Amino acid sequence: MNRLPRWARAAYDLLVARRSALFDLALAVITTGVELGQLFDGETPVGVVRVDVIPVVVTVLAGSVLLVRRRAPLAVLIAACAGAAVLVPLGYSPGGAPVVVALASLADLRDRRVSVAALVPTALFLLLASISSLPIPIGAWALGSYLQTRRRYTWALEDRAATLEREREQLDQIAAQRERASIARELHDIVAHSVTVILIGVRGARDILPTSPRVAAETLERVEASAEQSLAELRRILVLLRTPDNGAQRRPQPSLDQLAELVAGYRTAGMPVRLELTGRARPLAGGLELSAYRIVEEALTNVLKHTDPTQVTVTLDYGRTQLDVTVEDNGGASDPVPPADSADGHGILGHGILGMRERAAVAGGSLDARPTADGFLVTARLPVGEAA
Repeated sequence: MNRLPRWARAAYDLLVARRSALFDLALAVITTGVELGQLFDGETPVGVVRVDVIPVVVTVLAGSVLLVRRRAPLAVLIAACAGAAVLVPLGYSPGGAPVVVALASLADLRDRRVSVAALVPTALFLLLASISSLPIPIGAWALGSYLQTRRRYTWALEDRAATLEREREQLDQIAAQRERASIARELHDIVAHSVTVILIGVRGARDILPTSPRVAAETLERVEASAEQSLAELRRILVLLRTPDNGAQRRPQPSLDQLAELVAGYRTAGMPVRLELTGRARPLAGGLELSAYRIVEEALTNVLKHTDPTQVTVTLDYGRTQLDVTVEDNGGASDPVPPADSADGHGILGHGILGMRERAAVAGGSLDARPTADGFLVTARLPVGEAA
């Protein structure tokens, strides 16, 4: 009982896998049978000795070549015409079934120009050999052309459906990325607010602890409640941000220590860029160094993509309370560039300005991007606190 469904499924899979070959076999057998019936439908020709051998052999051979009609339809048509051409001088009257099927197969499987070029001599041969009239080969060719057009139309619909599915998936991914960006901004707001509240509460409790222990304890309880609420919010957001591992590389985020390597990479790519450091370089907060690194990276990428400068200068100016990041090029701009404070940020740098401004804003700084007389200037001002 358990074997029967398995056997039936195996047989069905075999039929599906070989349905084309089975169809060609059935078509060849039916065509050969029709041709033999048409061939011996009339009287036996007088004076022919091998009446039972020659027509059968030639007809079977002409029908057998239909088995390879998908691989070589033009050769099959020539072979079918040759079989009919052998029988006509011997006094037989072939019906032309293999020729008609081969012509329809050629129109179905090959380019329209090839099938039209084969239709003319085939139709003339059938007409002059008194095998069939012109409407029969023309109708066979029209049927094959219709099948080809229908199949290509189906393929086009399937390709269009696949394209629409890919576009839908891409739109879903874009929407998901936008949602993640919104969640990331919410996460930043929660962290900044909760840490500020906790810091102020702890400082206040520390100040009044010697004189009012009870008030300090109440303050710490409120701080604890605020921390628990913020922790719950953070857990909720992190659950939304969790996705299956997509094979991304796990490595430390870049910092300003790798900036010289970044500039060297663009120089290797052909950009005449140099790095200048002013002030006393010192370690900064990891998030601030990452923002500065990404701003330089985005600015250099835009220069590489949109301009052809002869000089690009990247400057890091370490001040006491501020880090100034400047990327200036003399590549010029052939198209008008909108003001740096335009709402959409389109133009020579596209949406890159928006991304750089967001990174600067997250770090508590600002960014200015504007065209100059010779090219373009990007300046980011990031607060770093007092130098030690």
